[in-house]
Amino acid sequence: MADAAQRNADGAYAWGPLSALGLGVAVATGVVDQASKLWLLYVFDLANRGRVAVTSFVDLVITWNTGISYGLLPQQGVLGLWALLAFKAAAVVFLWIWLARASSRLTAAAVGLIIGGALGNAIDRFHWPGVLDFVLFHIQTATWSFNWYVFNLADLAIVAGVVGLLYDSLRVGAPQKRLDPG
Repeated sequence: MADAAQRNADGAYAWGPLSALGLGVAVATGVVDQASKLWLLYVFDLANRGRVAVTSFVDLVITWNTGISYGLLPQQGVLGLWALLAFKAAAVVFLWIWLARASSRLTAAAVGLIIGGALGNAIDRFHWPGVLDFVLFHIQTATWSFNWYVFNLADLAIVAGVVGLLYDSLRVGAPQKRLDPG
């Protein structure tokens, strides 16, 4: 118990040795996400172009996601919007504490990707009717077709961050968390 109190007094829940790395990754992720969305809307003018084929299996198309991941729990009203933003804020606080306690560069970078992706999507909710998603992965043959969910770079960063955390937790020789006796 004294160890936990000392960590609190030292500010270990607010800033750790790898927090700057995670913060840098989060800021870069948010900036790249927002820049890509602004460019697609105002320079490339994707809204007026409609669906644009990038490859035989990737198209650019605008959709507005009013829910959370994969369009779950869509919200149209102000109360729902604020509930989603409150949930994201709580998640970012939890992730920031995790970042402050990170013991590897991979964990710090992965958590930074998740924070940056969450913030990038949250910013969308303040000035657009939802989160701007624009990448559509699809496969089509003569007899079969498959369309993945439309996503954006923030979503990609969140998934990459989760994969990084899973990899870091499973790799041999990874620092193991010791049990706190108090």
